Amino acid sequence: MPEPVTDAATTAGTGAVSALAPGCAGCEFQKDLLASSRCDPGDACIQVQNSRRIDGFLKRNPHLAERYLFDSRWEQRAVAARYASQSALKPLLFDDDEAVRRTVAYRVPVDWLDALMHDVDREVRITVADRLPAERLEAMVVDPDYLVRVYVARRLPVGRLFRLIADPDEQVRKEVARRLPPQSLALMAYDENLQVRQIVAERMDPAGATLLLRDREWLIRYLAAAKAPPESLRGLLDDPVEEVRELVRARLAGG
Repeated sequence: MPEPVTDAATTAGTGAVSALAPGCAGCEFQKDLLASSRCDPGDACIQVQNSRRIDGFLKRNPHLAERYLFDSRWEQRAVAARYASQSALKPLLFDDDEAVRRTVAYRVPVDWLDALMHDVDREVRITVADRLPAERLEAMVVDPDYLVRVYVARRLPVGRLFRLIADPDEQVRKEVARRLPPQSLALMAYDENLQVRQIVAERMDPAGATLLLRDREWLIRYLAAAKAPPESLRGLLDDPVEEVRELVRARLAGG
């Protein structure tokens, strides 16, 4: 293995390669690629542990990417996975390094993503949740990480969102509240989180809004009073909050 190019060499141009980048002297690419500017010790080099320079090298020489898919250095494998053909990536679904698997998750055909659905790395699973066909996402509604479930809630078919209505994380429930049909939002009218109930109140139809007229938070009562049928509002004439009482009086007066 030739001596890696040191960071000191990155500040130098290619005009003094032999003096400033000693690794080039023993590199197999010196004769052909260096001479033709298809590698550069300061910007495009496969011998370093620097993702930017590795990427620069393989961007100029994508035909060499598959050669580095099984390199002992994870940086080389991760960058090579960006440029290698899809058909060569299948073994990397089980790579030891999460950075490699993240890159692979972005690139492989969706039919291969089942192998990464339960990956130990959450960023890998997020990528899977973002790419899987919506009809195959239901298997991920029980993912242990809330952020993965947020991505699932954003893309799951609406008719299958009901399993997430009682999700333990409010961020997931917010996504559900944003996507459920208005006629189904009554199922979330008593959610413990104020922000979830606010989304519900803003999206509910007038009949459903009556469920929120006695909410413990004045903001929710206000939003509900703005759309509930006027005949349901008389109980709020003595609401403890003036903004709510004022809105109710205006609506009862036909304003």
